Amino acid sequence: MLDERTAVDFVRMKDGTAEEYAFLQREEAAFAAGTAERVLAGLRALEDSMGGYRVSRLDHSLQSAARAERDGADIDWIFSALLHDIGDALAPHNHSQLAASVVEPYVREECSWVVRHHGAFQMIYYGHYIGLDSHARERYRGNPHYPACVEFCERWDQASFDPDYDTPPLEHFAPMVREVFARDAWDSAVIGKGVQRPLSRQSDR
Repeated sequence: MLDERTAVDFVRMKDGTAEEYAFLQREEAAFAAGTAERVLAGLRALEDSMGGYRVSRLDHSLQSAARAERDGADIDWIFSALLHDIGDALAPHNHSQLAASVVEPYVREECSWVVRHHGAFQMIYYGHYIGLDSHARERYRGNPHYPACVEFCERWDQASFDPDYDTPPLEHFAPMVREVFARDAWDSAVIGKGVQRPLSRQSDR
């Protein structure tokens, strides 16, 4: 018999039944299938994020991804460059960590580590001007992903505030976003612990 349930009966999780949790699991799977479209909507919302720069936060994200693509980076790097600031709107004081939580189940560990820590690494460019530690990244020296984060920030993040840069629209990257979110979350073959790939054809890591 088809399950015609539209909601569980319980009001406390500890009172739920196996049938109800099986129903919720199906609901969760259906909802997760729409993640790519929600993330794309979140990226579009960055158009109205914090001002003051010469480009919007969306344009910065698109420009970062475009630089990654033109450097010959793989899809995990391009995707990570595109989403690295998606946490800005909801977590302005720890946006890197929020963005990393979004990408972490779907990309190489190297990439999610860089997204998680890029905020600290960016301090090298401006921390000394605002009373923060410009050498915050030094606490991570020795981590195997340290060089990649240095390069990520230098090549793509800090350089992507140029209103004259030839920046493609979000629609250019949308198929990549959908492709990555179509992966099985937490697939060990995707997460690739210890796997490192160059950010660019000129990478000297």
